Amino acid sequence: MADRNAVAPEDTAVRVALWRALHVLADAPPHVLEDEVGLKLVAPDAGWRKRPDMGPFTQAFRASIVGRARFIEDLVVEQAGRGVGQYVILGAGLDTFAQRRAELASRLTVFEIDEPGPQAWKRQRLIDVGLGVPAYLRLVPVDFEAGDGWWERLTASGFDSGRPAVVASTGVSMYLTLEAIMATLRQVAALAPGSTLAMSFLLPVEMADPEVRPGIERAIAGAKANGTPFLSFFRPEEMLALGREAGFREVRHVSTAAIAERYFAGRTDGLRPPDNTEELLVATT
Repeated sequence: MADRNAVAPEDTAVRVALWRALHVLADAPPHVLEDEVGLKLVAPDAGWRKRPDMGPFTQAFRASIVGRARFIEDLVVEQAGRGVGQYVILGAGLDTFAQRRAELASRLTVFEIDEPGPQAWKRQRLIDVGLGVPAYLRLVPVDFEAGDGWWERLTASGFDSGRPAVVASTGVSMYLTLEAIMATLRQVAALAPGSTLAMSFLLPVEMADPEVRPGIERAIAGAKANGTPFLSFFRPEEMLALGREAGFREVRHVSTAAIAERYFAGRTDGLRPPDNTEELLVATT
């Protein structure tokens, strides 16, 4: 029976899922990330690859999406190897780690935090396509617009604050105020020693490569038109300073160039994420 509280995910979440699938379908191997589960959940019309936001000019952004996702999944693998058993995804959207990496995920407790409506939609789609919601996956609905605190909802879902965790927040910080970002940073910095945060952040538009600035400007305009404007942009040194101020033991900046070198070197098809767009803060407690 369909959940009447379900609300279809926002266009941005759908776009990310389709870009991840398009990487497998349109780009030559080796693939940085293999994810067609999101495509199965979205179940778009047959002509989805002809959508304007799937056009050739979006190739670099597609590379950015799969590159950061692969980096974070490798981070989870690394930390799980050190005994970390909890993985928290803030603003999970149509993330499919728990389905694609079931062997690893089943050795963790994976907490997906998202708005109640889209998360109810995702839960129903997981059931509809036969994947279900395994015991190791905790879907944690948080109504941010109503002022719900994600930390309280997380602990109520079984998160053990006495044990270390990996916390990922990608594609979220640009929609938040500085105050909200700092609140999240401080909350994660207070987790058990050995915890790690990976948070993406958007650099000021003027720092981006000239050829990708029009695409970023279109994204900014689209977000504003949808009532979810981009609020925060940071230079790397500013993001590192916020991490230190929040109380993390160690902070480092992972540039797009570093991700490109790690995952895209040697490709002959030109697939590469653009420099100086959305990059990562990796911080440990």
